[in-house]
Amino acid sequence: MSRALRELEPRDPGKVGIYWCGPTVYDRVHVGNGRPFVVYAQLKRFLEHEGYDVTLVSNITDINDKIYVAANEAGRGSEELAAEMTAHYIADTDRLGLGRPDVEPLASGTIGPIVDLIAALVDSGHAYEAGGDVYFRVRSQPDYGRLSHREVDQMDQGEGVEGASRKEDPLDFALWKGAKPDEDTAWDSPWGPGRPGWHIECSAMAEEALGVGFDIHGGGNDLVFPHHENEVAQTEAARGEPLAHIWMHNGMLQIGGDEKMSKSLGNVRSLADVLDRVEPEVFLLYLSSGHYRQPIAFSGERLEQAEGGVRRIREAARRLVAGEPSPPELAPHREAFFDALADDFNTARALAALFNWISEANKLEDAPGDRDLREMLEVLGIESLLARAESAPPEAIELADRRAAAREARDWAEADRLRDELRSLGWEVRDGPEGPELVAAG
Repeated sequence: MSRALRELEPRDPGKVGIYWCGPTVYDRVHVGNGRPFVVYAQLKRFLEHEGYDVTLVSNITDINDKIYVAANEAGRGSEELAAEMTAHYIADTDRLGLGRPDVEPLASGTIGPIVDLIAALVDSGHAYEAGGDVYFRVRSQPDYGRLSHREVDQMDQGEGVEGASRKEDPLDFALWKGAKPDEDTAWDSPWGPGRPGWHIECSAMAEEALGVGFDIHGGGNDLVFPHHENEVAQTEAARGEPLAHIWMHNGMLQIGGDEKMSKSLGNVRSLADVLDRVEPEVFLLYLSSGHYRQPIAFSGERLEQAEGGVRRIREAARRLVAGEPSPPELAPHREAFFDALADDFNTARALAALFNWISEANKLEDAPGDRDLREMLEVLGIESLLARAESAPPEAIELADRRAAAREARDWAEADRLRDELRSLGWEVRDGPEGPELVAAG
């Protein structure tokens, strides 16, 4: 709201509550959905490193217009489709190795609190029932628009013509939608059977998990308006206090020019497909290379750069003494790493400090201890790069030799096929300073 840096002052001393808007599960999540998952998981790790007790909450939107549309097109039940895509989302993001949020509420499991929140808005005059729908009176909130910094008369809720004839004002947005003939699920409410609108779902799920006035509300910057603007308005109207004290938005992934990655644009690459091609650590390092607030290009070149960084860390790890303290001359780089994260969570600047640490460590005559590096990598969720490789079996060595020959012959298709076969055995080829070597995958 302030468009300025704000010092984190937790509502409850020593504790931080974070809520970020998770996916709408009408399809497999795309690679862009991976960015908020990574940003807020890493933020939690950093705050825990700093001594806070962190509760990370991320919802799963399993009631939404897009789910009904996708289910009808596929000739399937909406609940069945949402459950399947929820399972895929959990499995795909588990592959990142960052763990799960502490709480992952489903919209379908929060109907009671959602209905209670809508009822409070109706009772206070901030909302009204019309033909089985319930709408929020936008003009009942004089400061509506202060999150997105837009003039209220220039706003479009993006609801199209749906319910237009029942709205008192075109600016008003739906809190509850009456059941429609082409929708196969509905829930009871004081206004008749139907389902909640998207915006009220998140307000209710966040409040149910963290109460009102929690510390950080996150999500992609494409959600600032109307989603987060409406969360701000409806919670303050119903509860008389802010939903959250800091609003934190991550930038989008982009493919070509400044076009954001989204399912509707048709330029989607699923997260699962990307993780089939690169290690999770490569994807995490790639995302960490950009400031969370800025857009970041998604390209093979950027992933190759991240692969180079992963190799560099692994190479350094082979020389380090596991579990031993790092020498004091490396401490300034460790301090620079954590200072960068404390300054608006600047992972890009933190990575520069991490690689400076590695450069200086490589110059030392005696192999240094790895504690500093382990501490930094744990915050980013890539401490697995310190794992020592086992001896490769003969069949993996043979495949690696055949892959090297295919690459020498510029037979890229055969090289890729052999690489995938190696991965199925649990091994990958790394190009180290002394030539290619086999390391355990993952």
